[in-house]
Amino acid sequence: MRSKPTQQIDELINVMRISLELALPVNYRVADVLAFHGRDSEQVSERCVSMYSEYQTQSGQALSSTLEKAILWDGFPACLSIQFGAQAAAAILDLDLPARQSIKSNQATQWRGGLQNIVVRMLGLNQDIAVFRKQYAHHPNIGELIQQRPSLRVPLSANPFEALCWAVTGQQISVSAAVSIRRRFIQQLGTLHSSGLRCHPSPSQVVACDIEELRTTGLSKSKAQTLILLAQAIDTGQLLLPKAAAKLMDHASAEVLRGQLLAIKGIGPWTVNYVLLRGFAYLDGSLHGDVAVRRSLQILLGQEVKVTERGAEQWLAQFSPWRALVAAHLWAMQADQVY
Repeated sequence: MRSKPTQQIDELINVMRISLELALPVNYRVADVLAFHGRDSEQVSERCVSMYSEYQTQSGQALSSTLEKAILWDGFPACLSIQFGAQAAAAILDLDLPARQSIKSNQATQWRGGLQNIVVRMLGLNQDIAVFRKQYAHHPNIGELIQQRPSLRVPLSANPFEALCWAVTGQQISVSAAVSIRRRFIQQLGTLHSSGLRCHPSPSQVVACDIEELRTTGLSKSKAQTLILLAQAIDTGQLLLPKAAAKLMDHASAEVLRGQLLAIKGIGPWTVNYVLLRGFAYLDGSLHGDVAVRRSLQILLGQEVKVTERGAEQWLAQFSPWRALVAAHLWAMQADQVY
C-alpha cells in the first residue's frame, strides 16, 4: 500500500512585509546614521523623520527617529524602514515589499537573515570599536577625540555599488555638489517605490545608459565613463564584488578588490579606500588623500602649514588596522559636513 506523501515543511506563505527587531549597543549614535543617510535635503532616495514631545523639543532629544530607504530587493523596488526609539536600545526593521509575495517559508527565513545582515552593516554594528577605544583612548593625539565620541561607528551605504557611485561622484568636488549630482542620478535612473522614494540605480541600469545621458546629471565625461566601466565590469562578472555580509571584510579580500578596482580607469587610491570603508566596513584603508582628513589633522596637530598626503599617510600608519576609523574621527571634527 502506497503511503501518503508527508507534508512539506517549506510550504508557501504570503509575504508583504518582513519585520524584525535588532538590539543596539549602549549609547548607540543614531544621529550619525541619520546625518549620513540624510545628506540629501530633498529626500529622493532616503527619508529621515524624527518625532518629538514638547519636553523633548526643548531638550533636543527625539522621541523616536526613523530612516526610510528605497532599495532593490531581488530586483524589485522595496522600502526599508529602521525605527529607533528614544533610548536607542533597539531598532525595529520593516521591509515593505512591492506586492504580496508567495514564497517558501525557508526563503522567508533567508530574507529575514539578509535583511538583518544589511542593517547590521548599515549601522556599523559589526565594528569592534571597544577594542579600538581601549587601545587608543589615551593616545596623545586622538585620545581626546575618542573620549568625545567613544561610541562612534562608521555608517555604511546600503550596498557596495551605491558606495562606489558616491565615491566616483564625489571625487574632487564639494559634498554639496556631490549630493546634487547624486540626486539627479537617482531621479533619472532609479526605480520608483510606492513610498515616493527612488531606489539607487543598479549596475544593469547604469550599463543601459550612454555617457551623454549620464552627463545630464552633472557628471563630468570622465566620471560618467568610469561609472559605465564599473557597471559593465560588475554586470559581466569581470569585477566580482564580495557579498555584503554582516562580518567585516578581511585584509586579503580587501587587497584583491583593491587591485581589481585600481585596474579600472578613473579609480584611484582615495576612491578605493573610501569604497572599502563605506561599502564593506574595511577599517584599515588609509584615507590620507582625503582633503577633509588632512584639514582636521592639521588642526589636531596644531600645525600652521597644511598636512601633505605623504605626511598624513605616515601619521595614519601608526593606527593600522584602524586607519579608516581614525579618519572617521577626524571627519567628525567637522560636524557641518558628512563625508
